[in-house]
Amino acid sequence: MEKIIKPASGYIYLFLDLASIGASIYLFTQGMFIVGTILLFLGIICLPGFFIVEPNKAVVMLLFGEYKGTVKAYGFFWVNPFMTKKKISLRVRNFENKPVKVNDKIGNPVMIGTIVVWQVQDTFKATFDVEDYENFVHLQTDAAVRKMAGKYPYDDFEAENAEITLRSGVEEVNHSLEIEIAERLEHAGIKVIEARISHLAYSSEIASAMLQRQQATAIVAARRKIVDGAVGMVEMALHDLKMKDIIEFDDEKKAVMVSNLMVVLCSDKSASPVLNVGTLNQ
Repeated sequence: MEKIIKPASGYIYLFLDLASIGASIYLFTQGMFIVGTILLFLGIICLPGFFIVEPNKAVVMLLFGEYKGTVKAYGFFWVNPFMTKKKISLRVRNFENKPVKVNDKIGNPVMIGTIVVWQVQDTFKATFDVEDYENFVHLQTDAAVRKMAGKYPYDDFEAENAEITLRSGVEEVNHSLEIEIAERLEHAGIKVIEARISHLAYSSEIASAMLQRQQATAIVAARRKIVDGAVGMVEMALHDLKMKDIIEFDDEKKAVMVSNLMVVLCSDKSASPVLNVGTLNQ
């Protein structure tokens, strides 16, 4: 468990250390070599106890392998010179994980890249519970991405009943990814500030086929819209002709007119009509 300590000010002990060394030099000049040697030895042995802590950095203190505490206050300090000091950055860090190939809920291979913003929160866990906490962040992020991707389909083409997909449910998917990464990094004392998907695409081996499928779906949807509009226009034209008593159609002529109008309205090219210069019966 992390324990915060506040060591003694380094300035006071620096003055005492310099005074000890100065006194030893004076004693040497007076021929008092034994006392001077002792003071000089004490002055030199105390020098490793001085250390500086910069803002947003911490120092983990160990005494002969025993954890004594963590210094998070910044400044100039002095501690037992036999203590081992290990610096850890508390600054907010981020990394962009390169796209990795994973399988979505349906089994389609997709490429997902992520950006993770994180910060060391518990220096004890980061130092002693994992071997290398920075490498731990990268590896666990990959594992979290793979697990998260297996919960959702890439899109709703093959999973029509899916409420959330990787492509459309951006907020929900990012939130799920953040929770998954945070749970894994908690063991290392890492706080996840933000996690989001930075790259999402089908894997190269199926990207072309999926693009053709999306294009075909778009074409079908557009055609359906055109047909619905054409039917409405034909219905309106027949209704207006009947209401204004412009011309009477029997069923056969009505079918011909409907067929011609549908061809003209639904065709993707300009119509080339054949003019009838005779009577309506020809």
